[in-house]
Amino acid sequence: MGKLSTLDRFLPVWIIAAMAVGLLLGKFVPGLNTALDAVKIGSVSLPIAIGLLVMMYPVLAKVRYNETGRVLADRKLMITSLIINWVAAPAFMFALAWIFVPDLPEYRTGLIIVGLARCIAMVMIWNDLACGDREAATVLVLINSVFQVFAFGVLGWFYLQVLPGWLGLPTTSADFSFWAITASVLIFLGIPLLAGFLTRTLGEKAKGRDWYEGKFLPKLGPWALYGLLFTIVLLFALQGDAITSNPMDVARIALPLLVYFIVVFTAGMVIGRLLNLGYAKTTTLAFTASGNNFELAIAVAIGTFGVTSGQALAGVVGPLIEVPVLVALVYVALWARKRFFTNQPLSV
Repeated sequence: MGKLSTLDRFLPVWIIAAMAVGLLLGKFVPGLNTALDAVKIGSVSLPIAIGLLVMMYPVLAKVRYNETGRVLADRKLMITSLIINWVAAPAFMFALAWIFVPDLPEYRTGLIIVGLARCIAMVMIWNDLACGDREAATVLVLINSVFQVFAFGVLGWFYLQVLPGWLGLPTTSADFSFWAITASVLIFLGIPLLAGFLTRTLGEKAKGRDWYEGKFLPKLGPWALYGLLFTIVLLFALQGDAITSNPMDVARIALPLLVYFIVVFTAGMVIGRLLNLGYAKTTTLAFTASGNNFELAIAVAIGTFGVTSGQALAGVVGPLIEVPVLVALVYVALWARKRFFTNQPLSV
């Protein structure tokens, strides 16, 4: 702990403070959410988009892109990640939504949408903080992005209409925009990925890897957390009034999300350990499986059901629970390394 910067050492404190500031701004500053939402990229507020890009770029600049081939060659990791992300996790969220909010169809639908939106942004932060495998995280996020473009709408149709019909449950009609999902992936992953790749390639070519990783990256690194905190403030400012005005509804949405994040993360860690993937890849597997693309879930919910809908509120509560829980799970992962992954190197 003594080797960490003040920003890293007290990260949970800064995140909680950022959430509180955002909620207070959204609650007590009239018209702030309207102003923040006035300029958009697709269906997402431009200030939030900027925050996400600032958050993603430093992490993706750290990736050693010439080493991603070894990740693609790891069939155990690839297949396991696909099964957890696109079969097990959405099915688990579907079950949790019907167990915890069977009487609230708007929140139930919102939770299912959150479960379908696999993480392509903040997972890079959590994985990096937990010393996971950066190259593996990048490859898995890219794969999730491709699947997200083509599978999100199909899975939404399956879990909101087909499966409930088979089980004799009420169905929900929802029209997901293929182009909205594609735009989300291209903006929130494509732009910082290209910037990170070019920075790594050109930086190493000009100055060498020692300079790039020893001098440049330490100066660039803190901007990822600055972007994270900025994004959290804005995100909660946009929906601060809705969250603070409906505490009981928020609590009902939060409980299945809490169960989801903890169970899916734990399953990823246990499966990775059983498959002998090693600490770094196991941690990456767990975080890429448990994290969700909240920006996409919120955008889809707002675009399909409206900004004041229960589905949109469920999407906003997602990061309210995900951020502090996954920060806590970073510390759980580091503890698990000492307990269950002895004599295994951390990611560099």
